[in-house]
Amino acid sequence: MEMTARHFFSDMSVMLGRSMRHIIRSLDTIITVTITPIAMLLLFVYVFGGAIQTGAESYVNYLLPGILLIAIASGISYTAYRLFMDMQSGIFERFHSMPIARSAALWGHVLTSLVSNAISVAVIILVALLMGFRSPAGVLSWLAVAGILALFTLALTWIAAIAGLSAKSVDGAGAFSYPLIFLPFISSAFVPTETMPRAVRAFAENQPVTSIVETIRALLAGQPAGHDIWTALAWCLGILIAAYLFAMRIYKRKAA
Repeated sequence: MEMTARHFFSDMSVMLGRSMRHIIRSLDTIITVTITPIAMLLLFVYVFGGAIQTGAESYVNYLLPGILLIAIASGISYTAYRLFMDMQSGIFERFHSMPIARSAALWGHVLTSLVSNAISVAVIILVALLMGFRSPAGVLSWLAVAGILALFTLALTWIAAIAGLSAKSVDGAGAFSYPLIFLPFISSAFVPTETMPRAVRAFAENQPVTSIVETIRALLAGQPAGHDIWTALAWCLGILIAAYLFAMRIYKRKAA
């Protein structure tokens, strides 16, 4: 059992290295994923921010959690694309003919998504700091934020894996991400839900992004997250488990 686990983690690290080399050789993917959220951050803070009433002292502080989620939702589309290209090239069949763990190649893509999105998030936070973002949060609160963002990334990455494994075209592999990118706009990411019409408000307050945004916002402000943190964790874990099981089912069927 110990040798099997060691063998799997060794194979997975090799596949992670392979996927990360693709990212390093094509840095435009990270740049593309990072530029759009930064442009949105600049636009909403410096153009619309003065007209938006949130009750917060700093709109950049209010806005940042939603922008981070949009960046992650944009970034995972590249995971679907890379998976689709690997499926089309037949590289998985070649990996399966080698003495390596069958799921190692898939996990390599998943972990690459986690690392590349973490880089994008770090860059956006640095830009936000230059724009005036400040946080009184302590180390534990920042670690909690990092943990929630990592869970959110993993949950969406496994959804991306489903798209990448089952898509019939390159466009189909990436198209699934558009609703995910749009979801923060119908949440408390940009404006308080109290300002929305009743039907829109009902949806906004009962979809996953709002609880995740409110949790991150509270943690960065050094305030108790209340019940939002449990709702956010339940959403992230629920989506993660369901997407993982479905993606592995598709992967095993493709690998059979």
